[in-house]
Amino acid sequence: MKKIMEGSIAVAHVTALCRPGVIAAYPITPSTHIPEELSRIQPQYGYEFVDVESELSAISALIGASAAGSRTFTATSSQGLLLMHEALHNAAGMRLPLVMAVANRAVSAPINIWNDWQDSLSQRDTGWIQLYCKNNQETVDTLIQAFKIAEASLIPTMVCFDGFFLTHEISPLEIPSQEEVDSFLPKFSPASSLDIGNPLTFGAFVSPEHYQGLKEMQQEDLLSSVKTIKEVAAEFEKKFKRKQFPFVEEYCTEDADYLFATMGSLAENAERAVDSLREKKEKVGLLRIKCFRPFPGKEIAGVLEGRKGIAVIEKDLSLGNEGILANEIKAALCGVSEKKKPSLLDVICGLGGKDVPLKVIANLYQDLKKNRCGTIWV
Repeated sequence: MKKIMEGSIAVAHVTALCRPGVIAAYPITPSTHIPEELSRIQPQYGYEFVDVESELSAISALIGASAAGSRTFTATSSQGLLLMHEALHNAAGMRLPLVMAVANRAVSAPINIWNDWQDSLSQRDTGWIQLYCKNNQETVDTLIQAFKIAEASLIPTMVCFDGFFLTHEISPLEIPSQEEVDSFLPKFSPASSLDIGNPLTFGAFVSPEHYQGLKEMQQEDLLSSVKTIKEVAAEFEKKFKRKQFPFVEEYCTEDADYLFATMGSLAENAERAVDSLREKKEKVGLLRIKCFRPFPGKEIAGVLEGRKGIAVIEKDLSLGNEGILANEIKAALCGVSEKKKPSLLDVICGLGGKDVPLKVIANLYQDLKKNRCGTIWV
């Protein structure tokens, strides 16, 4: 059913349709409307809603609830996600299928409540699947898939969408019925759970001779989750008749000599920039990365091989190095021969919510044609 909804409110309602057992959250801008709405509609759906005193308490409560056999959910942003850091590792290492909505926001200092990707990308090595959404329809669609992906792979999953640009945007959205969600997402059946009749230990002490082997298994399973992500997206697309992009999306790339590469809602501005350049007969296209972890390096290299140049447009920075997305793409291109490897321009923009107008993106095309490389700030 099509409804006009704010992004955060839609996330809350679709989460409730996924029949979570336990939700724990602590409000932080710009994700506040999600737990606020989930608290309001709790009597209608009957899940346990735990009011906690911090984000670390929220994730810790969900680790316990998931280990006990409940489907779980939380939402956070910025410093709240950073406060969860140690527990993110615990959830992933214990193979607990938590699902989290991250309303992407800058991190302090200085204090800033507006959008960039610094919060979730700083958690890229915690062992969680990370999916970045272009618009609110993709956000609610991905959220439903996230529960199925997490529970099938036993890997916790973040659904990331841009703070304010998407969380507070009001737009027409296709919201499925309870029956439609139930037919796609079965009741949670944990592989194992805490049971006083059959005692188990989660996250036990491990000696050096076993620790590395377990981490190797965790890495292999995270890399192998691409199969699950792809299958779940295909199943969702077939059932709900909406095109899904599990890993990357290509826009006007067929004959493009130059490409922009980006993530999140910035991709919609980049599409308009491509359109304006195409009207001038310029051979330019767009590569959007949807799945950041596991990183789809093979797919990205396949799209970029043989191009003349790419501009990686990103709202993040690895201080002391370069943009995080550019660094990952460079690694993905290591297997491409020098003759077929495009030049790469790393574009740092939009930090702390700084506006990135269509004209700024379109002007990057001239830099690409001049074979400009390195890192620039716009």
